[in-house]
Amino acid sequence: MLMALLGGLLRFIRLGSPHAVVFDETYYVKDAWTMLKTGEPRIWPKVLPPNKIPIDQAFAQGDVNQWLDQAEYVVHPPIGKWCIALGLKLFGGADNPFAWRVATAIAGTIAILLLCRVALRLFRNLPIAMMAGFLMSIDGLGIVMSRTGLLDNFIMVFALAAFLCLLGHRDWARARLRAAWKTDWRIERLHYRIRTPLPWPAQGKDDGWILATETTGPFIAWSWWRTGAAVLLGLATGTKWSGAYLFAVFALISVLWDAWERHKVGYGSWLKAGILKDGIPAALVMIPLWAGTYLASWIGWFRHSDSYMHGWAGGHPGQGLTWLPEGLRSLVEYHREMWQFHTTLDASHPYMANPLTWPLQVRPTSFYWQRFTDHPGLCSISPDSPCVAAVTSLGNPLIWWLGSACILIAIGLCLRAHRGDWRLWAVLAGLLGGWLPWIQYLNRTTFTFYSIVILPWMILGICYMADRVRHDTGQLVYRQMMCTTMIILGMTSLFFYPLWAAMPVPYWFWRIHMWLPSWI
Repeated sequence: MLMALLGGLLRFIRLGSPHAVVFDETYYVKDAWTMLKTGEPRIWPKVLPPNKIPIDQAFAQGDVNQWLDQAEYVVHPPIGKWCIALGLKLFGGADNPFAWRVATAIAGTIAILLLCRVALRLFRNLPIAMMAGFLMSIDGLGIVMSRTGLLDNFIMVFALAAFLCLLGHRDWARARLRAAWKTDWRIERLHYRIRTPLPWPAQGKDDGWILATETTGPFIAWSWWRTGAAVLLGLATGTKWSGAYLFAVFALISVLWDAWERHKVGYGSWLKAGILKDGIPAALVMIPLWAGTYLASWIGWFRHSDSYMHGWAGGHPGQGLTWLPEGLRSLVEYHREMWQFHTTLDASHPYMANPLTWPLQVRPTSFYWQRFTDHPGLCSISPDSPCVAAVTSLGNPLIWWLGSACILIAIGLCLRAHRGDWRLWAVLAGLLGGWLPWIQYLNRTTFTFYSIVILPWMILGICYMADRVRHDTGQLVYRQMMCTTMIILGMTSLFFYPLWAAMPVPYWFWRIHMWLPSWI
């Protein structure tokens, strides 16, 4: 809770600043507002007559009811925008920037608590769990994405919650397997007197036996933990389609954990059982839940006859998937258009960033920039310098660089030792699901702030190496290293915070933060 309080303060203080529509808020906030008012996103004019005021400027000034009757063509599912709409409903309406950002701020704060729980389940060490929460609290990308009405924060928190559920399933399955093994072993001991060391630590005086038969153990494919994970990943996919990759990776690694636990306990044919007894039944449960949750996110589209392409099937008989009902056939065609958009988007943008560079934060996105004629805030310390305010979606560079190094070192250590570590695979799962899929679209227009989805796993990479150091060095050395590292990272975040929160600063102060030319 202490780490969440720290992160919440950094996210909620001055949340209404800047009082402007920032970057892609122009799409998601206005869509959320019209969804709240009419049930579906609506088209907005670019300027308002008679003075031709840009619509974003007018919206920020409180003129929020100028949408047109025509439904908007949107390229992302509706869950994230409904989350923003809920904030608008509960906190004052669209004329208040706090209201359109509060949902992402809440999501970012919840993510801190979730990451602490994930780290605690992985490493069974409270200081390391607190360290994970601290790093999540102070990272710049986490702060900026929590202070801006975009969608990606929701994918991150849904995915992190789902991963925590799957860790809960792993613990539940392991306990169930060990309990069942003790029962099976006692029955078998009546027929066999083979005594060999048990492959996991003994829990009682009778432990130390393994089964001599090919018994594969109990059914562990389904649990409420796994059900919750499937629903949460359906919500992630209902925010952006990239959630589908996280579902695939998380579901696969969860089944592999089940199979490996069968092996560790001592059951035979563990790989076969992992496929037939765990994998296939788990898929039969998780895939329908995930897909059903995603489809349910489109209920509003089905309910409103004037939603975009709602009547496409009626106007195009014999086209599309003709064996589907008209409503579903129209939705499938709409999805085909969305897929075409996402896979062919290659328009040049000054802040586009190659996905390969995301973990190093090479090209952050400038969300907001303003020059002042007066000298408010910190600008008063330098009245002779121009005064500016910026929102730059740049993570704490030292956290990201350290996280990248720790993950590479951890992989190298495991390869050198010729042994795996399930906790490292847990760390890599988030990277595999949240980052690597984008590598197949290197020519697509992408931005570094998409990497918010992998931020928790970059931090877990640091936690993994911290746990290795904890076991391999003396406690005094370990504590000194951790304290020094956390102080340096904390001071770096303090240094960059004005650029994450749109605080007015002298131009020279902004300039000294541009460590790399590509940050400008």
